[in-house]
Amino acid sequence: MAERAFDLVIRGGKVVDGTGGPAFEADVGVRDGLIAAIGKDLPEGAREIDAAGRLVTPGFVDIHTHYDGQATWDERLQPSSWHGVTTAVMGNCGVGFAPCRPQDHDRLIRLMEGVEDIPFPVLTEGLPWTWESFPDYLDAISQRRFDIDIAAQLPHAALRVYVMGERGSNREPATAQDIAAMAAIAKAAMEAGALGFSTSRTLNHRTSDGQPTPTLTAGEDELTGIALGMKAAGKGVLQLVSDFQNPAEEFAMFRRLVEKSGRPLSFTLAQSARGKDGWKLLLGALEAAVDAGLPMKAQVAGRPVGVLFGLELTVNPFSQHQTYREIAHLPLTERVARLSDPAFRARLLNEVVDARGPFAGSALRAWDNMFLMSEQPDYEPTEADSVKSIAAGRGLWPDEVALDHMLSNGGRGMLYHPFLNYADGSLDPSFAMLSHRDTVPGLSDGGAHVGMICDGSFPTSNITHWTRDRTRGPKLGLEAVIRMQTRDTAAAVGLLDRGQIAVGLRADINVIDYDGLTLHAPAVAYDLPAGGRRLVQRADGYVATVVAGEITYRDGEPTGALPGRLVRGARSAPVAMAAE
Repeated sequence: MAERAFDLVIRGGKVVDGTGGPAFEADVGVRDGLIAAIGKDLPEGAREIDAAGRLVTPGFVDIHTHYDGQATWDERLQPSSWHGVTTAVMGNCGVGFAPCRPQDHDRLIRLMEGVEDIPFPVLTEGLPWTWESFPDYLDAISQRRFDIDIAAQLPHAALRVYVMGERGSNREPATAQDIAAMAAIAKAAMEAGALGFSTSRTLNHRTSDGQPTPTLTAGEDELTGIALGMKAAGKGVLQLVSDFQNPAEEFAMFRRLVEKSGRPLSFTLAQSARGKDGWKLLLGALEAAVDAGLPMKAQVAGRPVGVLFGLELTVNPFSQHQTYREIAHLPLTERVARLSDPAFRARLLNEVVDARGPFAGSALRAWDNMFLMSEQPDYEPTEADSVKSIAAGRGLWPDEVALDHMLSNGGRGMLYHPFLNYADGSLDPSFAMLSHRDTVPGLSDGGAHVGMICDGSFPTSNITHWTRDRTRGPKLGLEAVIRMQTRDTAAAVGLLDRGQIAVGLRADINVIDYDGLTLHAPAVAYDLPAGGRRLVQRADGYVATVVAGEITYRDGEPTGALPGRLVRGARSAPVAMAAE
């Protein structure tokens, strides 16, 4: 039998190629894991996908995930791989598990438990700890196979504790000797294949016992030393998250890091209710830096960053009620029964609570900014959709409405509290940020916040909401959104061998039923090590996902193929493309 010209042909689809240019109808031929031809009436492939009436896009590149633990025990990096992601970057926000000395295992687990809401028993049972150095960690990951490609960054918290021990955890200033040691490790990590370095400067990131992240107050001299270690390697990107308490001063420091090291940098940008227009000032400073020739980007979210509350989840509006605490340890079915008992319900609803802590006080009873999560989520709800408004319309107290919804579906009903990008009750700030020339989509946090947040579905909601379904303001073009989360994100971290439908690039491809693309509500799965719980979110409409030329998913279900590998460092574009 004659050898076929292609291993795979995706035939007759509407190609949205990732450049932002107009869609066009074509076949896409794949050979040896690469895109080999794009055109009409290509020869038959060993395998074929009928894409008539479907979109054919590059695989999505998610540059902000936290699969550092999951990648050591799981082959399927879900939920991201359910949403067309074919490459993910982990190790963001300064947290991860390498480098790490044996005596510091529990210290890093407590940090990840607090920052990313991954339970201690899950990490204790799941992490094999077959590494100490960061190159050791990369070697361990490189032995594994996945449904997507994964790239790793050197996390500052782990690095600081590794070099400074207890002093690092206690946020003591680094000495010149400490900084030199961190710089040397950063250089070696980049040379071993780290994609970059990440750090956190936000009070939102705390250990499970309430201590701030070790990197919160790291000095500019420390960050500069590490960045210069990356400069010595000639490799790596910088990723930072900050509270921007003093925006001008903080951004000026970020700018100096790039000026001195020459390394690209991205930072988290979102609208906060505390300073509703702060993001505009930062975008202005970013524009000036980019105009000066500095490689800087802001990572932005296409929908609110929001916490989910529920009886199965980490917190709910009654978590601080002593009455609820009496039953909090019971299985869900027993809690539902007790909460449905009229006498117990009355006692719970009539209890007066003095909520402690900034989050508990502001979020757990924020009825005017809390919404009922439905089977088809609405991530741009109106004031009329709030628990407060629904309660007023029904003649009930808001906590009654909240409790009734959480008791629905066998106690699995969820409440949604957006706390970033929604200070004005609309996604107009997200629209402005996404549309800006110096931003890229990010912040999905796939693999993290498993009991409170489920944003690994960002790539799907970016398409459905911004190009098709939005009713409360302007939309974005389909070609632009595909470009944002393919070519743009890939380029931001130096992965120039993917992110477009172009001859010579990796055959990472999605075939999508655009009209049928539908995001479902988050749900709880108990599939982590030690039976741990996590939020997951599925979607309909992904006809096929292809990674390195192999079909990994058909109609949302895994095929068994695991072509994904560790990506060591940046990747150049093929010579032919680089010359264009």
